[in-house]
Amino acid sequence: MFRIMIALAVLAMPGQVLAQKAIPCPVAAAERQAERYASSALIAAPAKLDALIACLADPDPAARDDFAFTTLAKAMRSEGFPAALVQRSREKLLAMLGDNSRDLHGVRRPFAIIALSEVARYDRLNNVLNPAERRELAASAVAYLRGVTDYRGFTPGEGWRHGIAHGADLFMQLAMHSQLHPDDASAMLNAIASQVAPSGSHSYIHGESGRLARPLLFLVANGKVTDAQLAASFATLKPDTAPRWAAAYASLDGLAALHNTRAFAMTLMVEALRSKEPDIQRLQAPLLDLLRALP
Repeated sequence: MFRIMIALAVLAMPGQVLAQKAIPCPVAAAERQAERYASSALIAAPAKLDALIACLADPDPAARDDFAFTTLAKAMRSEGFPAALVQRSREKLLAMLGDNSRDLHGVRRPFAIIALSEVARYDRLNNVLNPAERRELAASAVAYLRGVTDYRGFTPGEGWRHGIAHGADLFMQLAMHSQLHPDDASAMLNAIASQVAPSGSHSYIHGESGRLARPLLFLVANGKVTDAQLAASFATLKPDTAPRWAAAYASLDGLAALHNTRAFAMTLMVEALRSKEPDIQRLQAPLLDLLRALP
């Protein structure tokens, strides 16, 4: 009777609860430990690449981060990694990024996006994507970063999610590319601004502000954004009539907004003050204006 009651209870659980196990990494733990997924093995068997990408969605950080992402990044950075597999990775990772219905643990999309940063890096060095594919990648990156609402960074026992930082890493690779479209650069600048101080009371404590600052520095250094675009972007970060800014020191939302905005601006200001590049130095005036506007 007791077993029947347990079975009935399990059947009565919502479907999402039953699915909490998610799809495990299809690469056996023994193979991961033996490090059999060398870049040569990936080159020889695209199916191994597919399995590796699937492991990016595993809730176990040892499978997801230590094995899957680390191995994929090492492979893409190895000499002779074929462009055909980069294209295969791009297609599968974009599909993974677009499907959040199974992201029950909040790791699937953040790790798809950081893996795409390796695709963007490969393209930056080798120009393997055509302009339409590169623009699709940039548009997907912008949509992803703007859409992040899970701000968890590192969780003991669960590892990293770090959605903001991972999105910023893809932005950085795109910002460094000589063929980045001006419209994509503008969209990226605005997307960065949208996440400098997100709504709510979350304060970045895992380096997100610095990671958001890096692609902006490359956009500026590479002449991808104008002074007017920078001024308009920084203007959106200044205190306005929103309730959290009206009494910034009297609410958690206000304190978080102040903390996050100041951390971002100060990170950029340090780089602007120590840089010898005129393009980076031109950030000093608008940043000083922004900092003075904070309460």
